[in-house]
Amino acid sequence: MQHIHQRRSRSQSDLRRYWKVMSLSERFEQTIAAILGMIIAVVILLALWELIRLVVSTILLQQENILVHSVFQKLFGAILTLLIAMEFQHSIIKVIERREHIIQTKIVMLIALLALARKFIIIDTNATSPQMIVALAFAVLALGGVYWLIEQRDVARRDQEAETKIARAAPPTRDESGPLGHGPSG
Repeated sequence: MQHIHQRRSRSQSDLRRYWKVMSLSERFEQTIAAILGMIIAVVILLALWELIRLVVSTILLQQENILVHSVFQKLFGAILTLLIAMEFQHSIIKVIERREHIIQTKIVMLIALLALARKFIIIDTNATSPQMIVALAFAVLALGGVYWLIEQRDVARRDQEAETKIARAAPPTRDESGPLGHGPSG
């Protein structure tokens, strides 16, 4: 992934340039992605405000110890909520910038894993049944397995693409055995 300063052109100008050649469904998808992006941006700002308010009131004003389990749960629950929203925003930006046509399954798995990690951090073990904890743990294992399988597929695809590029770039080699396989010709 390129950093913003490494991009050749702005995404907004790309969208304007391609808008005229987009089909109606592509325009609809881009419009929905842009609206979703704005909504998620508002959610991110609200989550950030809530996190700042929580840090100021909990740690600075009330001077609570961050290592107390309930304080830790509140703070890291808010932090992970913000991270989940930011990851979701990032996937929407990819659609808007036309780097991806749809939200990628791998990103959805990552967001789900983050949501489950958040759940494990904020869970009240006294009020939660053991069956629920086992079910959540199984969901983490299942999602982690799917994420790993998707990553293995992506690695294999990248390796194959790299081998294809190398094969195309390498000059053809001459067979050293000659035309009939009886040593060098010539």
